[in-house]
Amino acid sequence: MLEKEFFCNLDSPVVETKAGKLRGFRYGSTYTFYGIRYAQAKRFRMPEEPEPWEGIRDALHYGHVCPLLEEESPMGDLMSPHRFWPKSEDCQYLNVWSPSLDSSAKKPVMVWLHGGGYMGGSSIEQIAYDGQNLSEFGDVVVVSLNHRLNILGYVDLTSWGDEYWNSSNLGHADIVAALRWIQTNIAAFGGDPDNVTLFGQSGGGMKITDLLQIPDAAGLFHKGIIMSGVAGKDFPYGEPRHDREVVEALLKELGGDAKDIRLLETAPFEEIYKAFRKVQRKLWQQGIATYWGPRPNRWYTGDPLKTEFSEFSRHVPILIGSVIAEFSFVPELPSPQLLSARERRQQVVRYYGEAHADELIALFQKAYPEKNEIDVTKLDISFRPSAYEYIEEKLKGSKAPIYSYLFTLAFPFNGGKLAWHCSDIAFAFHNTDKLPYCGIPGVTARLEEQYCGAFVNFAKTGNPGHPSLPEWPACSQEQIATMIFDRTCEVKYNFDRELAFQAKKYTPKMPWDMPSQEG
Repeated sequence: MLEKEFFCNLDSPVVETKAGKLRGFRYGSTYTFYGIRYAQAKRFRMPEEPEPWEGIRDALHYGHVCPLLEEESPMGDLMSPHRFWPKSEDCQYLNVWSPSLDSSAKKPVMVWLHGGGYMGGSSIEQIAYDGQNLSEFGDVVVVSLNHRLNILGYVDLTSWGDEYWNSSNLGHADIVAALRWIQTNIAAFGGDPDNVTLFGQSGGGMKITDLLQIPDAAGLFHKGIIMSGVAGKDFPYGEPRHDREVVEALLKELGGDAKDIRLLETAPFEEIYKAFRKVQRKLWQQGIATYWGPRPNRWYTGDPLKTEFSEFSRHVPILIGSVIAEFSFVPELPSPQLLSARERRQQVVRYYGEAHADELIALFQKAYPEKNEIDVTKLDISFRPSAYEYIEEKLKGSKAPIYSYLFTLAFPFNGGKLAWHCSDIAFAFHNTDKLPYCGIPGVTARLEEQYCGAFVNFAKTGNPGHPSLPEWPACSQEQIATMIFDRTCEVKYNFDRELAFQAKKYTPKMPWDMPSQEG
């Protein structure tokens, strides 16, 4: 193992931003700056530029992350190792990893948007989110950021006054503020403000599709990598919304009346959290769900699959993909490869029913001839069909290339567990050494170079092609070319479209009707 040198002096490394000077540290060849304030905001108000400061401010620790409305749990940490961090509404902070502090270096910039839907998550939540290895491997500047979530970032308060005109989009407004900060300051960190790529998984991917529909974000980023993150027409983040009922119930629980919105502005978040937990249970009993997310208005034009693609979005190259078994809750079998064909079919019948089993087995075997047909019960029926819809709609008027991929690796866990939600993130960040489940001798190192290399090349050039991969064409209206990332990588054409939509049609429940694995 090569030893890395650490360096941090009282006056070095220091970078000067618009608001003031920041001191970070160097570890090996990477310069790191944690917890940089990119904006500040009052509750339920649009973000503003940070106040400038005198002297040198330390950027040696992560900033606060946004408070959550759900209790955190360390369960499932083998499959998705987490970190927990102090929380505050004052959460507009970002982190930077860079191979150079030369303002003329013009390194490509990769900006990570974390998952957790619009309700949870943070820039440091998962161990795999650390940006040093990606920066070093790709010779790129990596940025990750926190922003407002749940009721703080996405509650609709327009009924209570014009000052709340964009309250349902404040989490996205924070991201736009961070992108403006990057445009202004990233050159000082060695980055190229004219080559900024957003990449995000799950909720992070959804935020990218949303940002492509926000005119204020146009020109602040130039490419997008959407990982397991096209919400699609069926996801419950849009209409109908019950924000008014939720807020009125919260105000009453806090001891006010339905018109006393100032109470929600001034109450400590801990009180809001406790009140919300009570209110949520009561509303659930009335059949009212509490989903947070952006809402169309004059600032955000809406989900393109429910409205139309913005002109800006048509000029942005996109790399879009998912993993084969995102939200599978089918119990693992000890040795499925030892079952007879009849026993394997019985497993499929138990899940899909007698009427659909043979059709889906045939479609699965055609798409995945090397895999066990039992795995058809574990297929992702949320992001994969939605990715097809997104690609096909965007292609109709796109002036930029669209590339498709699917991560289908089986991990050495419970007899060969297919890639689950979040399992590919470590490969994208070149962080497989940090997650034990990634340890597959003779496979992991090569696949990591291919996967991460594709992301880096896309960020650099708009083309994910990599010397270690087969030729990877962009999608066309005639055929969707999908790069399969597995023990052997290959390109397939329209290979699973019918399978994806039929599996979705016949699946007993949609993923959001089941317990979520996403943290």
